[in-house]
This record gives sequence, structure tokens and C-alpha cells, in this order.
Amino acid sequence: MTQPRAAIILAAGLGTRMKSGLPKCMHQVGGRPMLEWSIDLARQVGAESIVTVYGQQSPQIGALGEANGTATALQDPPLGTGHAVQSAQDAMSGFGGNAIVLYGDTPLITAATVEKVFTALEDGASVAVLGFSPDDPAAYGRLVVKDGLLDRIVEFKDASEEERAIGFVNSGVLAAPAPLLFELLGEVTNDNANGEYYLTDVVGLARARGLKAVAVEGDAAEVLGVNSRVDLAEAEASWQRRRRDELMRDGVTMTAPETVFVAHDTQIGPDVILEPNVVFGPGVTVESGAHIHAFSHLEGCVVHGGAVIGPYARLRPGADIGEGAKIGNFVEVKKSTFGKGAKANHLAYIGDATVGSKANIGAGTITCNYDGFGKHQTHIGEGAFIGSNSSLVAPVSIGKGAYTGSGGVVTDNVPDDALALGRAKQVNKEGWAARFRAAMEKRKSES
Repeated sequence: MTQPRAAIILAAGLGTRMKSGLPKCMHQVGGRPMLEWSIDLARQVGAESIVTVYGQQSPQIGALGEANGTATALQDPPLGTGHAVQSAQDAMSGFGGNAIVLYGDTPLITAATVEKVFTALEDGASVAVLGFSPDDPAAYGRLVVKDGLLDRIVEFKDASEEERAIGFVNSGVLAAPAPLLFELLGEVTNDNANGEYYLTDVVGLARARGLKAVAVEGDAAEVLGVNSRVDLAEAEASWQRRRRDELMRDGVTMTAPETVFVAHDTQIGPDVILEPNVVFGPGVTVESGAHIHAFSHLEGCVVHGGAVIGPYARLRPGADIGEGAKIGNFVEVKKSTFGKGAKANHLAYIGDATVGSKANIGAGTITCNYDGFGKHQTHIGEGAFIGSNSSLVAPVSIGKGAYTGSGGVVTDNVPDDALALGRAKQVNKEGWAARFRAAMEKRKSES
């Protein structure tokens, strides 16, 4: 029978190597704070109780944990990983199921890997640890395995030369029945090179009781811990590769996938074409059959099937681009809806607007939506034609099938099928240019 599950997420580290005023676990991968990846992972594996452990110097971590619906626990002062887990004991009072220790700075671990750790407990182990075999074991703690069982974990600083030669190392992820975990932690001492209370000592203490401990091997790429900006960049690159591969397997075409960057919640349908150097911020949905040309940036928007975006287009939050619509080069759209087949082919800004189906927005058109104090709406009717270099001063409505003359400043509503001319009458001054040049040349020769 599957036991209830809980997760304790350790996120109290200072992250000094990040050289940042922002707590380490709030730095983002895929447009999402690393802590949120761990919280989401816990939920994916069915954790009914989640505790975020934060430090005195990073209250933002506690606030982020609470905002994501977790319990929180303060570790103060920081006395090691064992002490950090103990800090969560009160928050987990009364929980009798299996608990896993995760980390707020390891955003790449998959639910499938964590399931293997829980399965080891359900198959009879009292303690299960996630290990991996990196190309360079470096200063990771070593997993000492004997006769198929995990005998102990030795921190690098405390390891002998023989133990340091072991290539199977500790990821830090550990699971055990919660009552047993806290009972064993109560026996952990700080008699080690760092003077800290190690979570890893739980394994040796369990074995001393004759309990079964096992090590589950995971992919080294998944357990990458982020401790520096270099690590952060590696984690981002690894996550992007993984997500691009998933999208291409699901039917998305990328002509240069290494140049496309997506966010954690980017949704892209099959038969979408993504050209090089397309960047997705959070909150984007692109439906099947759309085509995103090169050097376009999309955030917080919806692109419906068959729409064409770019090149060099920017879709800001609230943009909703209808089926078969076209947003061309150097067009920016913000908080606006384009109807089916509507077009803004080049050099335009459309903000706080609705654009009806098959309307055409000429080059150089802007919606003047901000008066310095508030935003105002522009409504462009179905089939309307907005002449090039038009300024639509909101609030204003352009009727169905209406035209606006090129270069016009439109301040009043335009009825259906009307032509609006909002520019001054042209005056030609015959010979003015010749007289001007002559005067300037004379002035130059006299100076």
C-alpha cells in the first residue's frame, strides 16, 4: 500500500557564490524561480504536505513558499543539512508517511526520478538516497555501497583516499518514513570537519539499527545544483535543451533549436514553425499551424492557428492574435486583440485596442493610448483600413469598413464605411527651396 508522501525543501543557504542580493533559490530557470520547480516537483509526486525551509537572511524564500501554498520553517542559525531538516519537524507534526528531502537549488530533477526513490521505500527500504555518477566526482559526498545496500555516506572532507576514489556520489536527496527520519536526526552529532549536523549521518545510524538503506541512481544532468551564475547558466541551457526536444517530438518545427528560448509554461501546438532567435517569456500559447519568424519576442500572449508573427515582432502581455492574422516586422502589440485575418504588417504600435477581422493597419500607425495618467481604448472595426503613419488618439473608435487617410491624426470616432482625414491641408510654396538654398550658400560664403 502506498504511504502518504511529504516533501521538505531545503532553501536556507545564503548562496554567497551567486554574488547577488537576491536569495539563490529565487534566481530563475525557464522564467521561474528555482524554488518553484522543487515545489512543483513535490506536487507531481503526490506530496500532500510540503515544507519550505528558509533562513533568517532570506525571508523572501519563506514568502515565496507561502505564496505557493507550502508550509514554512525557519532555520536559524544554519547548522547543516541535518539541522535544516529538523527545522521542519514542527511543521510536519502528526505526519506519519514517507518524507523526501529536496533542494531549492536543483531545478532539473524529474518526477520519474523521485518516484524511484519513493518506490525504494515502498519496496522495503527504511532509507533511500538518490545518487549519481558524474564525470568528475569533485567534492561530493561518497556513497559507500556493500552487497547492494547503502552502508554509509561520507562527506568529502571526512573521506579517506580510498573513499574519495568512489565515483558514486550523493545528490543530497534522501527519503525515509517521517517519524524515523526525525528520530534518527535526533541522534546526529556535529563531530566532523565542518562542525555541522549532516543529514547524511542518518544512513549510518539506520544501518547501526539493522535497518535497510539503499541508493537509487539518477542522471547526473538532473541533479545539477546551482551555486553560482555559471551553474545557473548551465541549468538554464540543460532545461532549454530538454524542453526544446519535447516540443520537437510533439510536432513543433525549429530550424535552429539552439537559438529558441522558451519559458516554463510555454504551450506550442503541432505544426508550429519557429525560426531562429525566437524568445518566449512566461504565459505564451501558440496554436497549431502558426508561424513565428526570426527575432521575435513573445510574452503573456495567445497566437491562434495559422497566424504569422514577425520577423522582429514583439507581443507583450495581453496580446491575442486571431486565426490567420499577421503581425509583421517591427510591430509591437500590447493588451490588444486582433480578429481573424487582421494585419499589421510593419512598423506599428497597437496597445489597448481591439482590431476587427480583416482590418489592415498601415505602416507607422500608433494607438495613442496613454495620456500620462491612464490608458484608453481604441476600437478598429471589421475590414477597416488604417492609412500609413496614422495616429489614433484614444479613446476612439474606427467603424466597420472605414478608412483613415495616411498621415492623419484621428481624435474623433469614425462611422462605418466613412473616410477620416485628420491632417492639415497641404500648401505648396513655389520656389521656396531654391530661395532657401541660395540664402544658405550666401550666408556660408560670408562667414
